[in-house]
Amino acid sequence: MKPTLETYLSEHAEQRPDCLAVVCGGESLTYAQLYHRVRSRARQLHEDGLREGQIFPFRTSQSIDFLLTYFAVHLLGAAAAPLECGLSDERFAAVSSWLKGCPVASDTADVLYTTGTTGDAKGVMISHRAIVADGENLIASQGFCPDVAFVIAGPLNHIGSLSKIFPVVMTGSTLIILQGMKNLDDFFAAFQLPFSRFATFLVPANLRILLQFAADRLQALADRLDFIETGAAPMAEADMRALCDLLPHTRLYNTYASTETGIIATHCYSHDGCVAGCLGRSMPHSRLFITPEGTIACQGDTLMSGYVDNPVRTSEVLRDGTLYTSDVGRIDSEGRLHLQGRDDDVINVGGFKVSPVEVEDAALSHPMVHDCICTAVPHPVTGQALRLLVVLSEGHELRKRDLARHLLSRLEPYKVPQLYEPVAQVERTFNGKLNRKHYKS
Repeated sequence: MKPTLETYLSEHAEQRPDCLAVVCGGESLTYAQLYHRVRSRARQLHEDGLREGQIFPFRTSQSIDFLLTYFAVHLLGAAAAPLECGLSDERFAAVSSWLKGCPVASDTADVLYTTGTTGDAKGVMISHRAIVADGENLIASQGFCPDVAFVIAGPLNHIGSLSKIFPVVMTGSTLIILQGMKNLDDFFAAFQLPFSRFATFLVPANLRILLQFAADRLQALADRLDFIETGAAPMAEADMRALCDLLPHTRLYNTYASTETGIIATHCYSHDGCVAGCLGRSMPHSRLFITPEGTIACQGDTLMSGYVDNPVRTSEVLRDGTLYTSDVGRIDSEGRLHLQGRDDDVINVGGFKVSPVEVEDAALSHPMVHDCICTAVPHPVTGQALRLLVVLSEGHELRKRDLARHLLSRLEPYKVPQLYEPVAQVERTFNGKLNRKHYKS
């Protein structure tokens, strides 16, 4: 029988019972304590009627209680479906009712939603095999080990942060769970806990906040930060270089992953160079290639089993063991994946195809730009024109001509926006991605 995440949890509880498993707020549990409470929660859920093969929806929380429910559901052979904590009671009840009536593929451990539970959301079935493969990919490629405490600040109902639980439990290290990144004091306080080495996962938007508002505090952690992983959205080359300068002894990774594909590839830009869009080589349990259409396709044990109760939609993207994404990419001569944006995000300017990610990365290298998004607007001649919405850095004003010159020095002329507008903020999703749908008419 192949091991599951809970197999590792049980083994650590028996072999390393006094090792610290999790810290959250003022509470902490050893592996023995954690596993004891997980088994107790499983008995409670079984008494309440949860059975093997069912889906168990529950609200996500940044807490030890989340871990108890998550692992307990798995122990019972059911599928954990963590839903967003902010859902209204009515919406939570509706989604829960629907999920409880849906069949799931065998070996399903999790049902995760790709874009929340509104709009075009899709429930993705993740198997126990995929979870272990994700964990082994991260351990092999990023060096998770028992001596490094891992800090999680992102939502645990999405693959970016949830997937970090896997290698932590598999290696028997310690998980530190935070209530998000709104309070930087709480974030930095986590690194004062009595551990010699730390690691964390942060989306690019959060890394940019740290660089702009807490660079000195981040630099003070240089000797204790073993590695930082980022993902979920493109990272500006300028931010990569700034992090490398601040943290010369820290391994810095940019990873290609999604709910459907699992954890696929990673690039250590602190060692192998700061290249915008570079996501490195595939991990041990994964393979990738570029389709004739220029999009990324993935294979291996980390792939989803399918979308819940939607075989038609599943067959559109998952065929013969290959997951076909909408991400546009290329593989360089060294075998490294480069992400160039999503196929449906590409903007056609008079017959020239422009990736907004490339424009945004170039703009973010200018000191006046704190954040930005490149969007399309109608144009009578070219059909579409580029517009750059800019959140200005503190103390700067928008100098359109200077910004255009800066972009022209880095981009082909047709990629330089015609329009520039200052905005108070750029709309992002809950996990830090640019919310491009918000700006499409």
